Amino acid sequence: MSSGEWFPALGLVAWLCCLSLGPVQGGKVLVMPVDGSHWLSMKILVKELSQRGHEVVVLVPETSLLIHGSESYKTEIYQVSFTKAELAAMFDQLQEGLFLKPPDFTDLFIYVERLVNFTSIQVKGCESLLNNQPLMSQLKGGGFDLMLTDPFLPCGSILAHIFSIPAVYFLNGLPCGLDTKANKCPSPLSYVPVPFTGNTDIMTYPQRVKNMMMSILESYLCKMMYYNFDELVSRYLGDNLTYKDIIRNGAIWLLRYDFTFEWPKPLLPNMVLIGGINCGQKAPLPADLEEFVNGSGDDGFIIFTLGSMVSKMPEPKAKKFIDAFRQIPQRVVWRYTGVLSEDVPKNVRLMKWLPQNDLLAHPKAKAFITHGGSHGIYESICNAVPMVMFPLFGDQEENVNRMVTRGVAEKLTMYDMTTETLLAALNRIIHDKSYKEKIETLSQIHLDRPVEPLDLAVFWTEFVIRHKGAAHLRIAAHDLNWIQYHSLDVLGLFFIILVTVLWVTVKCCMLCTRMCFRKGTPKRKRE
Repeated sequence: MSSGEWFPALGLVAWLCCLSLGPVQGGKVLVMPVDGSHWLSMKILVKELSQRGHEVVVLVPETSLLIHGSESYKTEIYQVSFTKAELAAMFDQLQEGLFLKPPDFTDLFIYVERLVNFTSIQVKGCESLLNNQPLMSQLKGGGFDLMLTDPFLPCGSILAHIFSIPAVYFLNGLPCGLDTKANKCPSPLSYVPVPFTGNTDIMTYPQRVKNMMMSILESYLCKMMYYNFDELVSRYLGDNLTYKDIIRNGAIWLLRYDFTFEWPKPLLPNMVLIGGINCGQKAPLPADLEEFVNGSGDDGFIIFTLGSMVSKMPEPKAKKFIDAFRQIPQRVVWRYTGVLSEDVPKNVRLMKWLPQNDLLAHPKAKAFITHGGSHGIYESICNAVPMVMFPLFGDQEENVNRMVTRGVAEKLTMYDMTTETLLAALNRIIHDKSYKEKIETLSQIHLDRPVEPLDLAVFWTEFVIRHKGAAHLRIAAHDLNWIQYHSLDVLGLFFIILVTVLWVTVKCCMLCTRMCFRKGTPKRKRE
């Protein structure tokens, strides 16, 4: 190759190398996570930011279930007023009665009450942080460029407001669609289903009526659900602010879904889809686990887990699963920490924690028994593994309905599940090729993207650091009142003009009619 040909090639290589480099000067990122499964996916972004040269500080309550220290990032531990036992009890309360009785309409109110009780203890933890003046002063003087937080709880948004730094929100969605409402994103009830209705984006007239009625009920429940947040915001920030008022200032919303999962709906420029961010990184299985699943032969194996919060169940219910697993040729890897009085079959392996994504990525994985959490659903879609789904609480019912509608899952309920119904569902999932074919199609669509979710999340986070926000993506609707937003003032003007024109027209017609009548009436002759 001549020297003239080398220079363009070297320039291209240099340009590609520059693209792969991290930022020349890293930013300072303050992270306020939410405990539980919410943290598991946020942690992926936090570690990546740290590896790309940013200084990341994670605020961790001294009482935490899944948020721990790491060499990848710094942690700042703050005291809270509740114990780990109290926190665990709150998580357990959310699961109360899941395995014993069928759900009914009143359960919605019970769940809201339990969620309010759970968030109340988190609000107390936030108060402990806000009242910790030495730590608050240290953080305020830390020179942070950005707050990365999950707005499911209010503390991160409050800190961003106090420190006057832009916020990047990392979430799957908020109860009552508060994320959509706060961001002024259109959400027409005619084709955007309200949670807990069972509707899809294609609704009949009765379903649209149901959607409207549920939306009205949801508005009432939201006032109950966010009362503690509103009171906390008003107390510390004043000016009669509500939680909705402060989260609407979020610079970028990183949404952990895409339209292989979510129904198509409008999005705004500052809303970025990063669905599947949790299933991009895979690792080899431990040697003993690899040996176990490979021993399944052509029959393959099944992964069974009900998420990070539910790892046990009443023994009679667990026995039904055990009885079903005895009758299938597949092996089963089951995350279970409960007590079993009888022997576990040889084809079942119990684990306190399992590498869910790595197991689903294994070529011998045949089915996934899951509760319908968003993490597991995306890992199942990424790896094209059909599901048997047991929704337990929260948004899981809605998640499961979406997967069943797409033909990639079978839905069962914990309270009336039997050995026979479980066996029938597993046989359909494993032996009916349509489930595998449909989820492979869904997987191909999901994975066919120009940028990986993690790279997209990192880009927009760094974008906010570089430009100190993303004000150019904020729509003008935030500066309009309700009347202006819906153009009622304009419609009112048109209405007045129309009424005026009609009134003038009618008056003119009446005048013309009277004049014509007078002209047409013969005058009396004088006598």
